[in-house]
Amino acid sequence: KLLNLKLLWTLKPRNRTFHGHPMLLSSDVYSQYESVRQGKQEIPKYFNFASEVLDKWSEIEKAGKRPSNPAFWWVNGEGEVKWSFEELGFLSRKVANVLTKECGLQKGDRLILILPRIPEWWLVKVACMRAGIVIIPGTSQLSAKDILYRLQASKATCIITTDKLAPAVDSVASQCQLLKTKLMVSKGSREGWLNFTELCQNQSADHSCIKTRIQDPMIIFFTSGTTGFPKMAQHSQGSLGFRPLLSERYWLDLTPSDVIWNTADTGWILTSIASFFDPWVFGSCIFIHNLPQTDSAVILNTLCRFPIDTLVGAPTLFRMLVQNDLSKYKFMNLKHCMSGGEPLNPEVMEQWKSQTGLDICEVYGQTEMGIICSVFGGMKIKPGSMGKAAPLYDVQIVDKNANILPPGQPGEIAVRSKPIRPLGFFSEYLDNPKKTAESERGDFYVTGDRGTMDEEGYFQFIGRDDDIIISSGYRIGPFEVENALLEHPAVVESAAVSSPDPLRGEVM
Repeated sequence: KLLNLKLLWTLKPRNRTFHGHPMLLSSDVYSQYESVRQGKQEIPKYFNFASEVLDKWSEIEKAGKRPSNPAFWWVNGEGEVKWSFEELGFLSRKVANVLTKECGLQKGDRLILILPRIPEWWLVKVACMRAGIVIIPGTSQLSAKDILYRLQASKATCIITTDKLAPAVDSVASQCQLLKTKLMVSKGSREGWLNFTELCQNQSADHSCIKTRIQDPMIIFFTSGTTGFPKMAQHSQGSLGFRPLLSERYWLDLTPSDVIWNTADTGWILTSIASFFDPWVFGSCIFIHNLPQTDSAVILNTLCRFPIDTLVGAPTLFRMLVQNDLSKYKFMNLKHCMSGGEPLNPEVMEQWKSQTGLDICEVYGQTEMGIICSVFGGMKIKPGSMGKAAPLYDVQIVDKNANILPPGQPGEIAVRSKPIRPLGFFSEYLDNPKKTAESERGDFYVTGDRGTMDEEGYFQFIGRDDDIIISSGYRIGPFEVENALLEHPAVVESAAVSSPDPLRGEVM
């Protein structure tokens, strides 16, 4: 009942204010929401995002109660793809049959997905949810060594990638005994690989979505640390799929008639949140431009040509855009801009505002728990601040002993995890109980980031409490860079540190 009501709320006029912005909550539903948020009411035992959200929107769409804009809209400069929720369901069921029947994958099996911003990335994710397969996304920048580590650490039995990365996979596949199936998204063929496109064309669209528990694993993200190779942060059906049903309006505030464009890489959790789960909870249209490289002229022209309401990007994006004469561009629909991944310069915010009339709302989060703080719609913007704590989270500044510090005093940004672990938290660092335990201090999960909080509850980022380097929104572990350099016979010792950069924030 709660899920159905949430989906229908987005179809009605906004009539309530929550955290300073509109919410679609009647008084009785609002009390249910608060009960779940405060841990007083149990969340559902079973949940699957594909059947409980996407298929529900398909039903609403077929009943004519949703605007006519697509659920998914992809362009690449030469052509475009548009899917309704019904078409998304039809195609994803075909892919689910490919994975289960042709590849023999079962619930709980792990699949590494390394694709650029192409429609197949979205289809595979939905299909995996339908089949209960655990997804492991990766960026297209991964090397053969990176892929080898991920295959061995995750024990994945299947990998899906493009013909460009297929040779890298083949160069390490013999060292991955558990890897059984390789799928290639390509017009061509390659020995030892199944052609994804051909299999989908000939597959039935008759598939029954598997029943999954809300704590069942859904996605594993590899996230870099100061020492050692990347850790596997595992998220559940609840932490990524059900979470936005409880707290969706705290940062996006979309409607079914809105179009959102997020420029983040497919390997980031931000893409899973801003280009998958959260917009589709609203029934909004996810817009994607398959940009091989970040080209400011192409991005600005795209904002002028297409009815994009919301733009999400790393600070590097906005730093690039303000270097252009923005008076030459008239954005078609744009009314909401968000930046995350690293701090945004107040100067860039001022330049963007003066030339476009639009504010940039900052968001702050981590792979382990998604969005932690954000500037909500309608909130006062303080330059240099990443907003207030997101619903479901009690965010504090703490010292080394997990004592809460007073406003204005710098310390470590932490999120309360006891006595009730918030729904949006990752389940664990897979196969690494030591790291999982080390992330907790007292009653808090500690982020490793330092910051301050003022008297009004606004947070400001100071920097990492370790050696992690954040460049263009990417988390870079110095150990991985140093280890790569040391493999060269001419290198005796190496050290990787950050250097300030006007465009990327930091560079190696």
